[in-house]
This record gives sequence, structure tokens and C-alpha cells, in this order.
Amino acid sequence: MNPSILTSKAKARKKPRGFISAPNLVLIAYSTAFFPRVLLLIKFPSLINFLHFAAVPFVCFIVLLKAKSKDRAQIADSQILLGSLFFLLTVFFASALLNDVGVINVLLSYLMWTEPFLLLLAIVAIPMSPKVLTQFRKWVLGFAFFNVGFALIQKFVLRWDTCYCAPGGWADGDAIKGVFINQGAGHVLNGSVSATIGVYFFVVAKDRPFWMRALVAIAGVSNIQWSQANQVLLVMMLAFVVLALTKVKDPIKAVSYLIGITVFSYIFYWAIYNVEALWTFQTWIRPDLYGPDGEAARLKFSGIRIIVEHFHSPLNWLLGLGPGHTIDRLGGWMLRDFSSLLSPLGSTQSPVSEAVWAFMNSSWLGTGGSTLFSPFWGWAGMWGDVGFVGLGAYLLVCFIIWQRICRDVLSKYLMLTVAINGFIFTQMQEPGFMLFIASLIGLRWQEVRIDRLLAKHDISG
Repeated sequence: MNPSILTSKAKARKKPRGFISAPNLVLIAYSTAFFPRVLLLIKFPSLINFLHFAAVPFVCFIVLLKAKSKDRAQIADSQILLGSLFFLLTVFFASALLNDVGVINVLLSYLMWTEPFLLLLAIVAIPMSPKVLTQFRKWVLGFAFFNVGFALIQKFVLRWDTCYCAPGGWADGDAIKGVFINQGAGHVLNGSVSATIGVYFFVVAKDRPFWMRALVAIAGVSNIQWSQANQVLLVMMLAFVVLALTKVKDPIKAVSYLIGITVFSYIFYWAIYNVEALWTFQTWIRPDLYGPDGEAARLKFSGIRIIVEHFHSPLNWLLGLGPGHTIDRLGGWMLRDFSSLLSPLGSTQSPVSEAVWAFMNSSWLGTGGSTLFSPFWGWAGMWGDVGFVGLGAYLLVCFIIWQRICRDVLSKYLMLTVAINGFIFTQMQEPGFMLFIASLIGLRWQEVRIDRLLAKHDISG
């Protein structure tokens, strides 16, 4: 046994007092995005919401500066991901120059889109030993389990779904939000995080008893129902379908998968009308909502229509209307809600967001419907801000992660859930959720890397 192949030679040197290891720095940066809403409950200043914008890129820079990996594959993966992120940044600045956008818009928009990639880059660049990886895994999973536990307390102890005691006003069915308290779509984020960690633990924790893995999975997935975040279940099912189809190369097997999916769809449709826990899905089954002239289609694609109406140059098709100038999370409400803070820093706004909000408020579905029909959604926001070139650059980053970082089926499944969420709302820019997904993908990358090295050198334990 020769453990030195998995660790840096620098490990043998005594660390200076006060030294914070790279994995711990990553965990600190991650926590600044995952827990700010909880900290606000105990009277932290509201600026805590912005801390992650500084913490994540700073930690990524420090890790890249200090990382001493000798693993060529690890170095190559880090470098190509870093290069793609720099290319995406140039596109953001090009769009800003075309549309006379403030620098603060560029920085905030870029970070909102790439924070999870920067965190993932930091995790991938660290030459973790098996011991360090074990500790890192405990903290990453611990954060997610804290959210599940907090949601359980909100449901069964505080009874926020049935009584007047939830922060922010009268409690309704979607008041179970875990650590995402006082966020409009906090129930969806809680349902996504809880269900994802349940599935992750069930698939990965093979060293734990089956009953424990099953119990964690049930507790996590049940949060979808408790939070009334039905779209999370829809996203998870669609991600599974897409993943299954991408893995099938045999036409006969592909047909069998399609038949299985069709049968499951009919069973699920029956369950919607016969299983009480699924009755809320009936609100989506209204034929009058869909089709080219349906209210759902008119509302969902109103943002794209209004963006095109505000194009002032053919180049807008390529580079958009500028970072934060359309229907992403920044342009949709962040620049408006924090104008007193951001305007002195030179932030700029466009009339697109105001026009989309006006159309949304004029629609009966927009004022009382699900975020499933929201005109503010990730992929449209990316295209509106930075055009087809920016969208292509972002997809390039995603492709590199899919090909080089997602080393197993579970990691690919996690990426697909994010991609599908991008067609629903602005969850692709929600830092708590996205950094959570990035940490799990990075964790899997490190686990597969360690397993590969242990197998290569025939090291046990």
C-alpha cells in the first residue's frame, strides 16, 4: 500500500496555524448561498444574500492558485472548463458593449449563471485524498439533510402549512420551504433539494442498509407533496425519460423503453384522478390552456415575443439585449428589487421586464397560476440577454461538464433536471439550488476519480 499516490507531497509539511484547507473553503463558499435565508431569520443584515457573489469566485481563484494536482486528467478537465468559462465571459462583455449595459450588470449576470460552474471547477481542481473526500462528503450531504430535517419540522412541528405561523404572512399549502424561507418559489427549491438528496443517497450509499437508504429516499421525495411542489416530480420524471433515451443505442430496446414510458404515463394519469396525494396535478390538465392560442402558451412565450419587439439591430439575434435586460432572474426582479443598492453602482435596466410583468399581471393565469407557465424562464432569459452566441457559449460549458465531469449516470441525471427546470422558471440562477447540484456532481467526480486511482494501483480501503 502506497497512499502517497493519492495525496500531494505537500501534505507531509506542517500547515501554518490558521490555515483553511481548500475543501473547507469550498464548503464555506457553498454555505453562503445555501443558508442566507435562515440567517436572515436570526436578524443577519440583508447583505448576507449577496455574500456568495464574492465568496464563490474568490474561493475558486484561491483553489486554482494553490492546487498542486499531478493527475493529468484532473488538470485537463480543470483547464478546459476554465477556458470555456472565460469564453462565455467575453460574450457577456460583447453583449454589454453592443447594448450599453452597466458593468455591474455584466458581473452579476455572469456570476448568477456561472457560480455553480465556478464551484464545480474548484471541487474538480482539488487533489482530494480518500480521507478528505469522506469528510467533504459528510458536509455536503449534511447540508442537504439539514434542509430535509428543517422541512420536516416546518411540516409536523411548526405546522406552517395549516396555521398562521409561517414567516411572511398567512401559511398556505406551499409554506414548507426548508432553508429557502421567504422565497417566492422556496417550496419548489425545497422539494427539488430534498427529492434530489433522497435519490442521490439511495443510489450512492451502497454501504448503508437498504432500509436506511429507502427511508431517506421516501423522506426526501415526500417533500414534493408536503411542499406542493408538483412540478419537481414532473421534472424528475422527464429527466429520467430523457436519460433513458440517451443511453439506448439498440432500436428494439428504445421501442421497449417508449412502451414502458407510455404505460407508466397512463398509470400516472389514472393515479392523478384516483390517488388523493396527486389530485393537485389536475389543475394542469385543462385542454383550453394549451395550443397556439391557449392562455398557457400565450403567457409562457410572451417574454420571447416582447424581447424580439425590442431588438434594435440584427446583432441582437446574436448577442441579445444585454445582461440583465430581459427575463432572467436579474432583469426580471433583482435589478428592480435592489435598485437602491445597484443603481449607484451603475446598473442599467430595459423596458422589456416591465412589459413582460404588465402582460403577466393582465393574465388570469399569470396572477394565480403555477410557475410552470411563467414567462420568466432560464433558457429564454439566457437567449434574451446574450443571444444565440451567448446561448451557444453557455451550452459549450454544459457540454464540457456533461462529457468530462459527469462520470456516471447519476451526474448526468442531475444535469438533466437542471436543464428541464430551465424551461419552467429561473431555477438555473437560484444559487442555493444550483450550488447544491454542482456540489453533488463535483462530489461524484471526486468519488469516481478516487475509485479509479485505487483500482489502478490496487490499493484497498
